[in-house]
Amino acid sequence: MTPAESPARSGRVAESLKRYDNHDSRLPYQELMLEAPLGGFTRLPLPSGFRIVPYAPGDRDVWISMEQSAREFDTFEAGVAAWNRFFAPWEDRLPGRMFFVADAAGQKVATASAWHDVRGEDDGVTGWLHWVAVRRESQGLGLSKPLITHVLCRMQELGYQRAVIPTQTTTWLAVHIYLSLGFKPIPRNAERSREGWLLVRELTGNPALDGL
Repeated sequence: MTPAESPARSGRVAESLKRYDNHDSRLPYQELMLEAPLGGFTRLPLPSGFRIVPYAPGDRDVWISMEQSAREFDTFEAGVAAWNRFFAPWEDRLPGRMFFVADAAGQKVATASAWHDVRGEDDGVTGWLHWVAVRRESQGLGLSKPLITHVLCRMQELGYQRAVIPTQTTTWLAVHIYLSLGFKPIPRNAERSREGWLLVRELTGNPALDGL
């Protein structure tokens, strides 16, 4: 059992979930950025009945509906705009970089991508873990960590040496998961978004934030 999974800290998270949703717009918004070196991750197994499948042509609308279910978007149109910004210019790369968790019936219920910073050229060194989402009805089934570690291992196979995760305080529970996997705040972001990181520490008690 890791410190982040100790009974005391699990109790802190459970208590916070009584007050806030795992994606809660009532929380003060601050951008949070995490990083970790690649090379130390192993693929964790999915629960029985689930499997990881790659992107296939036509999955855009599946991805959008999944992100809507996870409350990343309020409307389908907002999802289309995000897709056009983050994925459409490089759609030919998606089959080896965007992944889904499918259930026993073949329904895709979770997604994450081994991507790059779309603000510039892919430098081949820093990969971005992008748009992690689990359908609302499939949350709490233990899908996130196996999916995330699969994508991180895929990043390493693609030659990346470092992983970055862009996220925010409103998805505080996801931040807790990333920290428990070994990610840490990027120092410049920890300074700029200090109040946000202190909020996550208050909600989760994650030991990775004890030194803030």
